[in-house]
Amino acid sequence: MSDDRLNDVLRAVARIDPVDEREAESITELQLQCARLDAPFDETADPVHLTASAFIVGERGTVLHRHLKLGIWVQPGGHIDEGERAPAAALREASEETGLSVAHPPEGPSLLHVDVHPGPAGHTHLDLRYVLLAPDSEPSPPPEESQEVLWCSFPDALERADPGLHGALQRLEETWRSHHAQWRVIVETMAREESSNE
Repeated sequence: MSDDRLNDVLRAVARIDPVDEREAESITELQLQCARLDAPFDETADPVHLTASAFIVGERGTVLHRHLKLGIWVQPGGHIDEGERAPAAALREASEETGLSVAHPPEGPSLLHVDVHPGPAGHTHLDLRYVLLAPDSEPSPPPEESQEVLWCSFPDALERADPGLHGALQRLEETWRSHHAQWRVIVETMAREESSNE
């Protein structure tokens, strides 16, 4: 397939060192499904499709919300719009579902984790999970989104989140700690810009 969006996804996925057996199996499944799907980004073309989500990270930890349909605590995310690239979809979904100002790391979009799991309505989601940075503001989701959105310390996130997220959350904490000096400056700058716009 000559879709640049898909080529970008497959290159990023191929660079991931799986955190556990679940992720290794998910990567293999995503690659197999993308090879057979005519429109892997289109949720209406096949029950199996790519989705994008975001692990928002900052000085307070990470942001989780209780999924409206599934009732479990997960990271924000959702379907990829027509013509949209996966990193842009993760950014849009995170902003829409949390009301937070979010940004990709300064070095560019970072695909943290891949997971294949059941979604609502009998769908299977090939989920691409990106890291996003955010200042320490309180989430302010719009009325149509889940109102149960909160910052969690990394230990609290592990306790609260769906067990399928544990490997990803452990990698997220390691990634935050290894980039802390640089990313903290970005987060602080975002907070100052947010304050000046109020």
